[in-house]
Amino acid sequence: MAQAGLFITFEGSEGCGKSTQIRRMAEFLGSLGNEVVVLREPGATPIGESIRNLLQYDAAASAMTPEAELLLFAASRAQLVREVIRPALTRRAVVLCDRFLDSTTVYQGVARDLDSCEVSRINDFAVGGTLPDLTLLLDLDAAEGRRRAATRNGPADRMEQERESFYEAVRQGYLKLAAEHAGRFAVIDASSDEERVESAIKKVLLERFQIGGKE
Repeated sequence: MAQAGLFITFEGSEGCGKSTQIRRMAEFLGSLGNEVVVLREPGATPIGESIRNLLQYDAAASAMTPEAELLLFAASRAQLVREVIRPALTRRAVVLCDRFLDSTTVYQGVARDLDSCEVSRINDFAVGGTLPDLTLLLDLDAAEGRRRAATRNGPADRMEQERESFYEAVRQGYLKLAAEHAGRFAVIDASSDEERVESAIKKVLLERFQIGGKE
């Protein structure tokens, strides 16, 4: 593993299976002797979890503007980077994060149609140069993603209630971003069963990194 730790983010539309694969990768990487830190965005700090609840479930969020949404995601991310991610990487941990700045680029910059330059500037300010070593994009047809998301337990959050055209814009935005940053992204076909998706992710990790843990 790299001296400064390893930062891996998981991206994709609703229902693509990120949570399942993060859990599987945490078990796999931990079994190799690595310290593994699992995070989610927004959230993973007290401030971030409060922002998450506001964004996803608070009734007041129904009137939220795209600009306010963008800034709340950025605020949660700025706290997470400085409170958790950087210290973990300094310890040489493997950090697995469910979403990061690419979600903002796609959800707010593409699907919400905010100015891409402004979104990029806010993203850059929030992360302060802390970028993933690898971003795994779990790619899935928008309609299938919505179908899978609908089968999960619990109430649908504000994002899950968006129309299908929104999710199609998200998917296309992700694929465009992955093509533009091919050195950082790996696109994984998420339409397969969980075991095949897991195998595809492991293959990418083993090809790109030394992940055998501390000697």
